[in-house]
Amino acid sequence: MTAMRVGPFELETLRIGNGRTVLLIHGINPIHPDSPFLLKLAADAEVIAPSHPGFGGSPLPADFDTMYDLVNLYLAVLDSLPSDDVTVIGFSFGGWIAAELAVANPKHLGRLILVDPVGIKLGGREDRDIVHFFNTDPGELDQRSWHDPARRPPGIHGLGWQATISEKMTDQEMILLARNWDTLCLYAWRPHMFNPQLKHWLHRISVPTKVIWGESDRIVTPDYGRAYAGLIPGAEFTIIKHAGHHPELEQPEAFVSAVTSFPDPRR
Repeated sequence: MTAMRVGPFELETLRIGNGRTVLLIHGINPIHPDSPFLLKLAADAEVIAPSHPGFGGSPLPADFDTMYDLVNLYLAVLDSLPSDDVTVIGFSFGGWIAAELAVANPKHLGRLILVDPVGIKLGGREDRDIVHFFNTDPGELDQRSWHDPARRPPGIHGLGWQATISEKMTDQEMILLARNWDTLCLYAWRPHMFNPQLKHWLHRISVPTKVIWGESDRIVTPDYGRAYAGLIPGAEFTIIKHAGHHPELEQPEAFVSAVTSFPDPRR
């Protein structure tokens, strides 16, 4: 891990590989250095994966607690990178951040890849589009997140607490996991995991976009994903079989193949 300074902010950052720039925007937990997809993705790319403020080892500044803050921070991150053609990959909660970035149309964003993102409300007031992250039993979250919970890598990955407790995490890992969830509450408790306005502005996304979804995701279903992709002009939608909310972890080869096979039609 290294430190990335962006204006007054310091971000714990994972960097690996060389080549075209790929910025990973993580979900509930920062990208784990042992994530099975990471080395494959970094085979021909420089992968940069910061931890959001308040997650992992990144400090949480005072009064930094909204999606507005996160989006503007990542706009600054993009401005700080030397490339004018960054591939941005957002996972789950990070997919929401990535979609907001693309709506803002930053000049350095070359391609957008959303992996089982949250961030929009599609159903009516009483419809539950997104399983409640904070009010759902941890064991149920775990089951809903994975096609096969046995494929969950050891360490801090994905949603839920059930599997991580059984893996006898260290005290420090448990502290980090609790910190991530506490900070998530600041950004996304209400409205729960969505911006009521975002769906009206997805049509502004003008960069090549691919939406990747785990076929067995029961946190946000593939139907939600298809509708999400349908709101983005020209977006491709790809299903990964035998994967839930974290296809990059359950099916790393298929995930990396879906990413690397996505050409930039502007070239």
